[in-house]
Amino acid sequence: MSTFAERGAANGRARKLLNKVPEVTLAFWIIKILATTVGETAADNLNERLGLGLTGTTYLMGSLLVVALVFQFRARRYVPALYWLAVVLLSIVGTLITDNLVDNYGVALQTTTIAFSIALIVTFAAWWGSERTLSIHTISTTRREAFYWLAILFTFALGTAAGDLVAERFSLGYFPSASIFAGLVGAIAFAHFQLRLDPVLAFWLAYVLTRPLGASIGDWLSQPTADGGLGLGSTWTSVLFLLTIVGLVAELTVTRRDQPRAELSLQEHG
Repeated sequence: MSTFAERGAANGRARKLLNKVPEVTLAFWIIKILATTVGETAADNLNERLGLGLTGTTYLMGSLLVVALVFQFRARRYVPALYWLAVVLLSIVGTLITDNLVDNYGVALQTTTIAFSIALIVTFAAWWGSERTLSIHTISTTRREAFYWLAILFTFALGTAAGDLVAERFSLGYFPSASIFAGLVGAIAFAHFQLRLDPVLAFWLAYVLTRPLGASIGDWLSQPTADGGLGLGSTWTSVLFLLTIVGLVAELTVTRRDQPRAELSLQEHG
């Protein structure tokens, strides 16, 4: 009887150690930026090329996102394919939420930027108040995972609004905009590694900024040359980046080099 109880307690401890978020490696940021670019180009492609419209595209991608998140929440550990599918779909849906507010309801980009900033701050405040941590290395309960994905959704919506606001207000062009956002991300990385900026703060700042960075890259690749782009089109850009994401995720699935450290520790001591 005691042995059974001890095994149950050990299993309970093990479940708590299975973080649902990958380690933050270079591959993490590459796939995140690629997913962000896909969010921009795929939303445009479904909306314009396939004639679904913003509303139809939002319903379709929102439904797919719900299904993906159901499987993601049911998984007991980090699964690369499930995790990154959810990120790609959140990127698309986050873009569509902002586009709907601006294009269908006439909400100003300044308003959406402020609103999503507040929504993200409130999410972080509720997360901290409940869990006393915003670290992505401890996403080991359903409640923490719910806060995490809600924050991710708002970072995509905020990044879309802020990126569009900068592009519209200053008319910088796609490549200069991408260069500016890349420079800001680089500055955050420098502050983290050289000036000891808090890692949690650095992560979330970079996560927000990589959204407009990826969107600017997507626009630069897909838009006509007359508008300052390379003219690849949204379809080819989406396909190219999706195939790259699939290849990287497949590699991570095999090598498991982005496996959470807690899970690695569990295996080493198991």
